Amino acid sequence: MGRRYWIGVVSREHVMIGVKGGFIQLNHGKRAPLQRLSAGDGVVFYSPRMSYPDGEPLQSFTAIGRVKSGEVYQVEMTSRFKPFRADVKFLKAKEAPIRPLINHLSFIKDKSHWGARFRFGHLSISKVDFALIAAAMGRDFRKDFAT
Repeated sequence: MGRRYWIGVVSREHVMIGVKGGFIQLNHGKRAPLQRLSAGDGVVFYSPRMSYPDGEPLQSFTAIGRVKSGEVYQVEMTSRFKPFRADVKFLKAKEAPIRPLINHLSFIKDKSHWGARFRFGHLSISKVDFALIAAAMGRDFRKDFAT
């Protein structure tokens, strides 16, 4: 199976913690979504808000990178919260608002209710859609993800 492309839905505040640490967590630290990732897969983060759960609305793509090994591991943040993570090599990128892209993204079928597509916290997208988002973030898809 070839490289796949993913969107994680995470507040900007939490995305930046992951960027700084070189890791991702999805769906509040659940293991299952991370187990779908493989080494080399592309990941981009959509942040509906600045912070979770009630931060200022943002509606932007906030980080982009490649899955390193695909290995999923668990960390203990508190005695009651032990999320699963995967390591990602994040690329320097600018944030990109989603609104100018909505009509061009094929994974958003209902353009008037586009936010519903993000409700499950992560989703697989096409190479074409990922390349469009990468370009909006100032990245060269062919250079960053084609090899």
